[in-house]
Amino acid sequence: MIEAKILAFIFGSVVGSFLNVCIYRMPLGKSVVWPHSHCPKCEKKIPWYDNLPFISYLFLRGRCRFCKERISLRYLVVELLTALAFVVLYNLYGLKYEFFIYAIFVCNLIIASFVDIKHRIIPDEVSIGGMIVGFVLSAIKGFNLAPFSYNIKPMLDSLLGIIIGGGIIYLTGFLFDLVYFKLLKKPPIQGETESMGGGDVKLLAMIGAFLGWQGAVLTFFIAPLFGAVIGIINLIVKKEHLIPYGPFLSLAALVSLFWADKIIRLIFIQ
Repeated sequence: MIEAKILAFIFGSVVGSFLNVCIYRMPLGKSVVWPHSHCPKCEKKIPWYDNLPFISYLFLRGRCRFCKERISLRYLVVELLTALAFVVLYNLYGLKYEFFIYAIFVCNLIIASFVDIKHRIIPDEVSIGGMIVGFVLSAIKGFNLAPFSYNIKPMLDSLLGIIIGGGIIYLTGFLFDLVYFKLLKKPPIQGETESMGGGDVKLLAMIGAFLGWQGAVLTFFIAPLFGAVIGIINLIVKKEHLIPYGPFLSLAALVSLFWADKIIRLIFIQ
């Protein structure tokens, strides 16, 4: 029904507005619920009618009503991405349990990506907190009410996803650093002594909590394909070697979420 999809879009945009608060405040160690939304420049409280997703940004032409400072385009992008993601999830699952699980998952990925892009960190509230939430929701998924029974597979799959997801990326980074810095004695790039940050390890563990071990492994192999393209462009244009890896893990996780079965079948058929 088109009405349900419109409602999913509106609900997603409202959630996206809250995600913008998380993206701005989490790296600063601030509460995401208090105080109320305010302009980061003049610190004036933003009235509710200036906080409507899409509408307020366009009506104000991307500027604060009070100090006229420009509002980052990121706010509009995050709201749009979240709204579209909710529509896609609704098309796939309706209002089934999976819709709510993966809506939370996608929200975590969006926060992690945009924070990592700007601050080169991934908040523990997203990675570790999301890991716990993903495991609990996967464990709950195993309950069947009619007849009452419990399927332990979703919980075990989530647990293996955490262990294998975090373990495989940690081991890869450890081995690369061992060979590159220790054996080959290459100098660190811009003071970096680790090729893979701890935030990326925890993020892939969180992805594994929601997608299971197969989804985590698939994400691990897909992410470098996206990262390589952007990395080459970044090296040519900005002459920089380092790029935030969280957005590529998040993008690969979305590919795994929506197309994992098709990709796995294609690999094994070939």
